[in-house]
Amino acid sequence: MSAQKILQSAVEAALSDFDVSNVAPETLQVVAASNPQFGDYQWNGALPLAKALKQKPRDIATRVLERLDVSAISESPEIAGPGFLNFRLKTSWLESALDHARLDDRLGVEKAEHPERFVVDFSSPNVAKPMHVGHIRSTIIGAAIVRMLRFQGHEVVSDNHIGDWGTAFGKIIVGWKSELDEANLAADPIGEMERLYQLINERGKADSSVEDAARLETAKLQAGDEENLAIWRQVRDLSQQQFDQIYARLDVSFDETLGESFYNPRLPGLVDELIERGLARESDGAIAVFSDGQGDPKDDPFLISRDGEWTDFPALIRKSDGAALYATTDLATLEHRIQTWHPDEIVYVTDARQAGHFRQVFAAFRRWMPEEKVRLSHVAFGTILGEDKTPLKTREGGTVKLVALLDEAQERALAVVREKSPDLNEEAAQNIARVVGVSAVKYADLSQNRASDYVFSWDKMLALSGNSAVYLLYAFARVQSIFRRGRERGVDVSVDAPRLVEPAEIELGKCLLRFNEALTASLRDYRLNTMTDYVYELAGAFSAFFRDCPVLTAPDEVRASRLALCDLTARTLQQALLLLGIHTLDQM
Repeated sequence: MSAQKILQSAVEAALSDFDVSNVAPETLQVVAASNPQFGDYQWNGALPLAKALKQKPRDIATRVLERLDVSAISESPEIAGPGFLNFRLKTSWLESALDHARLDDRLGVEKAEHPERFVVDFSSPNVAKPMHVGHIRSTIIGAAIVRMLRFQGHEVVSDNHIGDWGTAFGKIIVGWKSELDEANLAADPIGEMERLYQLINERGKADSSVEDAARLETAKLQAGDEENLAIWRQVRDLSQQQFDQIYARLDVSFDETLGESFYNPRLPGLVDELIERGLARESDGAIAVFSDGQGDPKDDPFLISRDGEWTDFPALIRKSDGAALYATTDLATLEHRIQTWHPDEIVYVTDARQAGHFRQVFAAFRRWMPEEKVRLSHVAFGTILGEDKTPLKTREGGTVKLVALLDEAQERALAVVREKSPDLNEEAAQNIARVVGVSAVKYADLSQNRASDYVFSWDKMLALSGNSAVYLLYAFARVQSIFRRGRERGVDVSVDAPRLVEPAEIELGKCLLRFNEALTASLRDYRLNTMTDYVYELAGAFSAFFRDCPVLTAPDEVRASRLALCDLTARTLQQALLLLGIHTLDQM
């Protein structure tokens, strides 16, 4: 059990005689100390508890302290300020916990006491189009969430909701039948399909008969026309090949890849059901879900304020021409996921600009299936910006394709490798560049507050110092080099139970034992930069330890202890980075 959990349990036991019913549980939590000068952890709950009970905070803190037993883990707690309780971990407890962690395949990280089932929806590219920079955040964040949940012991279904249906296919089919270049299709399938769509789309702007032809082909496809279905299948299969190549480079996989087409047969009946149950109604020939008038208007996703008045902002589920919309498909998808997997939580990882859409879908679902208790989470993320603070574009102003981004990352990483290690052979240099390039892109994204936009910078991404993937990969390789150099010199590099004497040893030990807490915090509201902050802090703690505490030249007993800290650091860095989707290198 982590230090934080042990202290929390002790505090809760000490609070057993207090009436905490009117106090928010999160305000009664033991947290990491805001200033290490005063300890390692602190409890600030005396302030909100005192307010609820109309007593003095220090009196509350004193009463809690009298009932508190943390002698096995902490030095005597201290009351500070208006009523904070500060805890400083005992070195003996640290040594014991570190020894347990080093002998544990899971590094002391506990599995969830009550494992749950999650469905995580992420990436979601559109067929017949190249994956672009807009897909990178959803793919990287979603994959990291899946890894972390599974490491905690939860069951996870990863589902790639492919965009493989809709009116765009009519234009592609028109182009396929009249303008297809077989040679181009063989050489660059996605490029050829993109060319066909753009060609017919431009013609349609000038000639309404082209638009009519596209609508006709779409209708034939949706009616089951065999020729159009055969084209659609080929388009989908060629697109999936592109997706699979990119996912392989990113080391991302999915349990399910159910596109919009999978849910299409359910949509007419779903709309009819919502109408019959009074949850949707006709509006100007379309069918929409409106506000039910319950609750505060500012919290109602089906209302919008205009000129100081609340007015309808319905969710369309069928257009006047009979076509379904994203909201319709998303409701059908929710129904399928619940009936198939019975999840405790469904997580959607998409652009923040879809927040309003998901608020409406979630609210409509709650009214449709009020008995369902599944948690619905929208993990929203900001936009990747160029140096001009606008959405990242190519120099020509086009969308940055994901393949091109990954290629450039590898090329830039190779230049750094060749500069820093000119003696490496080409195969080794290319392998390092491949790992470093992809890792740099992933880490730069995950280290941001996901809700914020961020500026894409190759220089920061590939920096050898600072909070970058390159720095952390070097930190791991540096630890590995200690053991390698020891063996080369004939030094005994066996490890033994850690013994913490020097301040740098103690600080590194404390940091190592926060891995469990970092994982838990990262999955709280899915703020994955908590984990990147942790690995950066761990690398810094190891750097200070390595500077202040000689390892290979230390006496035998001290060396074995310090090598144990080195080994645990390397394994923790490796596991934490792997949860982020980043593979380590023994040498760089």
